Amino acid sequence: MYEEWPSRLDGAVAWTRTPTSGTVRPVLPDGCMDLLWNGDRLLVAGPDTRAHLPADPPAAWAGLRLYPGTAPALLGVPAHELRDRRVELADLWPADEVRRLRARVAAAPCPATALEDIARGRAATPDPVLRHLVAALDAGRPVARTADELGVGARQLHRRSLHSFGYGPKTLARVLRLQRALTLARRGLPYADTAARAGYADQAHLARDVRQFTGTTLTELLRPA
Repeated sequence: MYEEWPSRLDGAVAWTRTPTSGTVRPVLPDGCMDLLWNGDRLLVAGPDTRAHLPADPPAAWAGLRLYPGTAPALLGVPAHELRDRRVELADLWPADEVRRLRARVAAAPCPATALEDIARGRAATPDPVLRHLVAALDAGRPVARTADELGVGARQLHRRSLHSFGYGPKTLARVLRLQRALTLARRGLPYADTAARAGYADQAHLARDVRQFTGTTLTELLRPA
């Protein structure tokens, strides 16, 4: 069973996942990075460009999904160094500090809330340019027009996006469009209408993007576990 709720950290989402069957569901690209807890380990999920299928058997997890572009300032690591990776927090922060944090999360009544507290103690002021970029691309606006609105050159925007999101703004736009399509399709909207409303040229374009990012079909993704 999966549950999530708005975090006390601006733009973040706290969540828990408890296995109810032997089925392992893939984690799909969403433009975010997560701070994770699985009962004895603190990890970081880097930005994904493809579906991530956990290798371990189903287990209970707690997490904090950080707003796109905000994790590097908190972690002290550029996002592109963590792209498509799951990394021990002890590989990024001093081992003694991580041991203390691990004990703190383990003793907490709600591990997800403890992860929030850790992040809130380190969170930096969000970059307004990056927040505007995410909002604009999530609304379906073109990258070039958004860059012009921000007064940022294409090369600079690409560099800042690599650092903050793990990939360029065009990939971020595609990932956010995929998430819009998944939200619409899960509501029962026909695939052709989903494609049009999410910003795809047509249903075939949607199917190609789903296959590229997830390795499967939209129908399979929507199938109950």
